[in-house]
Amino acid sequence: MNWRAAVVLAASLAANGHGAESRQERGKRVVYEALQALGGDAFLHMQDRVEFGRAYSFYREQLSGLSVAKIYTRYITAAPGQLGIRERDSFGKVDARSNDLAESSAQLFTEEGAWEITFRGVRPLPDERYANFKDSVLRNIFYILRQRLNEPGLTFYAQDGDFYEHRPVEIVDITDADNRTVTVYFDQLNKLPVKQSFRRRNPEFKDFDTETSVFAKYHEVSGIKWPQTIHRERNGEKIFEMYSDSVQINKNLTDNLFTLPVNAKMLPKAK
Repeated sequence: MNWRAAVVLAASLAANGHGAESRQERGKRVVYEALQALGGDAFLHMQDRVEFGRAYSFYREQLSGLSVAKIYTRYITAAPGQLGIRERDSFGKVDARSNDLAESSAQLFTEEGAWEITFRGVRPLPDERYANFKDSVLRNIFYILRQRLNEPGLTFYAQDGDFYEHRPVEIVDITDADNRTVTVYFDQLNKLPVKQSFRRRNPEFKDFDTETSVFAKYHEVSGIKWPQTIHRERNGEKIFEMYSDSVQINKNLTDNLFTLPVNAKMLPKAK
């Protein structure tokens, strides 16, 4: 028996051990197994996170931006369907004296809006950019597991199992009360999310874009497993990669990270 057949047989025996599950029951089980694999109660009580590493942006598969990045995230209480995080994406160079990031620019996202912060001042980001950020967060599997599992109307539907990168995966469609759906691939062996995909309407061309994220190189930090490599594509083309050198959790991030600088010059909204 070759390795592929052996894995399929093992997965089949495991599935039979759960009895005659419905698609909905199986989907919910897989999602909650992923929550436990990521850290369970520790994951649910994660208050903030700092990811430090290299960020690459791409345009038509060509590298268009490279920077050292520090991503600050803090979870907040929010109503269903509303943004429940504040995020600051800081970019710059490593300070040789402190070995920390010397910020040259940043993007700030809160429940109230989104801005770019530079030495020139503060510029509100376009409405579409903020709407896409919010939509991406609401469909992000880690955000769903941390913030949205108890939302009314959230449903789970298991597809047939498959293989991804030569490993067996469970595939689950997660849909919320506003009919937003994300399809998530979970490793059958370690239960962790390895890929997600969703479709978003393109307002310019009146069709749909497919957004895909791939998660790899999980490390355990403070009892929580978090991917240190994140790769994003749109319609099959690379748009972003993040390689974290370090991830810190529950660092008691302060409000000043997520508020606009005092007396900063306010610039016209970006187009």
